[in-house]
Amino acid sequence: MMPEARIPEVIGFAFPNDIHITWSLMIVLYPYLTGIVAGAFVISALYHLFGREELKPIARLSLATSFAFLLFATLPLLNHLGHPERALNIIFTPNFSSAMAGFGILYNTYMLILLLEIWFVWRKEIIMIARRSRGLRRKLYAAMALWTYDVSPEALEKDRAATRVLAAIGIPSACLLHGYVGFLFGALKANPWWSTPLMPIIFLTSGITSGIAVLILLYLISMKLSGGEIDDETVASLNRWLWLFMIITVSLELLEIMTLAYEQSAEWEAIHPLLTTRLSFSFISVQLIIGSLIPFILLMMAVTMNRYLHSKVRNTLAFVSSVLLLIQVFSMRWNVVIGGQLLSKSYRGFRETYYPHLFEKEGILAGAGIIVLALAGLIVFARILPVFEGSSGLSEQA
Repeated sequence: MMPEARIPEVIGFAFPNDIHITWSLMIVLYPYLTGIVAGAFVISALYHLFGREELKPIARLSLATSFAFLLFATLPLLNHLGHPERALNIIFTPNFSSAMAGFGILYNTYMLILLLEIWFVWRKEIIMIARRSRGLRRKLYAAMALWTYDVSPEALEKDRAATRVLAAIGIPSACLLHGYVGFLFGALKANPWWSTPLMPIIFLTSGITSGIAVLILLYLISMKLSGGEIDDETVASLNRWLWLFMIITVSLELLEIMTLAYEQSAEWEAIHPLLTTRLSFSFISVQLIIGSLIPFILLMMAVTMNRYLHSKVRNTLAFVSSVLLLIQVFSMRWNVVIGGQLLSKSYRGFRETYYPHLFEKEGILAGAGIIVLALAGLIVFARILPVFEGSSGLSEQA
């Protein structure tokens, strides 16, 4: 006997071709990764471009993190495609009027800028490693140095000048790379949950928040594992920046909802039950309370009472807040991507609820695997080049 077909869970009126969720967990993960890329680069630029000396211990880790997550940022999209090899068509047959094709241009431009900045920042270390190495290792590092061995003060000053220029160019490039994702959703006029002018800005600020949170976790964990000394000023500064961008992000998210509620348009009659029924847990409980209210209180304590808190207490507050904010940003991506698809185009019904499975092609295990690959890429980077000045960091030696 044939198994009975499962009837989709539909509430209200929905069109026959408007029932199933087509953008899955991979489309949630994609903007999550690009947000970390942008946030990590911003912290690096605060030191290289704006001279924030308290961020010097983490400046190189920021660049390495941005590069590692950028390498794997396209994997969720490629996994989502039925024929991932067709993604190359965007490069070989570009369509400059397509918002989707714009990602390829922005991605490659930012990748080039990031690679150049990494080379100028680590050029001296690459040369030093090449000089003290032998055999194949020496040849590899010599090639990385482009067979130049000039480490004179004049050459190093030129490296720093080039780094500042690339950081200045890289900030808008990183912001465009992630803000463009919000633009993709905000430009879809057929979906009232997505089509708001604040969508690109919310994606950008929340992405920077997640990037700073990842850096705090990586810094604290790597120093703990390597036995290095945690710089109190670095953590305090990261707490301040994290608190600032968290306040901006949550304020914009609330302003967006308040604007829709105040307008009382026909779309709000569909969005309101969506937020209070299908998304009540992920939006109200996770995004607003667990991911916003609690870390706001914890970071407020860490920032305003910085002088009176023991370093271990301050680091614990930073660690817990970072974990909760990463959950908050992910839940925001989930509520936008998945929640926006739950709303039927009829505005009078909801589609089938989406639950990712563990072992499916675009399931939980695949998503976790992509994040692990990005972290593994960072570890490999740290094995090749030191990510902490004057410290062994994630590896004993480059």
